[in-house]
Amino acid sequence: MVETHWNPPESWMRLKTIESHAAGEPLRIVTEGWPEIPGKTMLSKRRYAKKNHDHLRRVLLREPRGHTNMYGAIITDPVTRDGDLGVLFVHNEGFSTMCGHGVIALVTSLIETGTIPADGPNPTVRLDTPAGRVAARARVQGGMVKDVAFENVPSFVYAGDQSVEIEGIGSLVYDVVFGGAFYAYCSAQDLKVELVPRESRRIVELGMKVKLAVMRQTSIRHPVEEDLGFLYGTIISGKAKSASSVIRNVCVFADGQIDRSPTGTGVSGHVALGYSKKNLKIGQRLVVESILGTRFRGRALRTATVGGYPAVVPEIEGSAWTTGRSEFWLDPSDPIRDGFILE
Repeated sequence: MVETHWNPPESWMRLKTIESHAAGEPLRIVTEGWPEIPGKTMLSKRRYAKKNHDHLRRVLLREPRGHTNMYGAIITDPVTRDGDLGVLFVHNEGFSTMCGHGVIALVTSLIETGTIPADGPNPTVRLDTPAGRVAARARVQGGMVKDVAFENVPSFVYAGDQSVEIEGIGSLVYDVVFGGAFYAYCSAQDLKVELVPRESRRIVELGMKVKLAVMRQTSIRHPVEEDLGFLYGTIISGKAKSASSVIRNVCVFADGQIDRSPTGTGVSGHVALGYSKKNLKIGQRLVVESILGTRFRGRALRTATVGGYPAVVPEIEGSAWTTGRSEFWLDPSDPIRDGFILE
């Protein structure tokens, strides 16, 4: 066994993280080293971080420390009186507005590592996100988190039963739905692709074609918050492989990133879409599986409205696992210290 007690020079920046995954999708949680992010709201914190800290996002997620499909979470002070903490989620293109797998993995790892206290077997963690308040309830046994269920922000159908021309496919029917971020929902059958790992490159190619085509055709504006008005990704849905699931879906988001999990905000959109089309009742569970066969469970807790749009408040449930700790050093003389992507 080789041990070293060498420490980098004091002038080097250090970022300490907890590593985890929810249903296969990674989450790198920064626990120390990120500069303070000012702002009275999470959207203003997001704007500040985008302008001033984007190089640190690249350091954290890109090679040689990460990869094009790495995902991260930056913990901030809460912006509400009763909030436990704030969180900004980051990906290969920038700063997200909400992330369901991220909530599940974040709460799991922070409780298991003792970073936040957990009182009783079902502690609740109130998170402030750019999309709004998210309340997560963990189920703890023997100091380990078995699963996390979170009440997401209200989710709604923005534009239903639309059609767009996709090169190589033809006319494609889609729905635009908000579940903490906006997604274009479409059918794997219509895209002539199977939602399995060996088709992942084709799935990314098609998902980005759909995203870009919908962006060109549909003007997306959030009815309340201007900063939330953009298309985050494409949700491609197909027949479940497991008898215990209702839907298999794959999310292609940001700059061609493919979600290994069922996508918590995407499942929220499925719940809103199902309720809108009268295929799902309040309280009825919807089990969605990922490209890996891992599952999240969703249901509509109650109805709501968002700027005049009929909405539901979804609850999403899933499990995550803590996989390690890391400490990253930034040598200022490193010519590629900010990272790179080699596809």
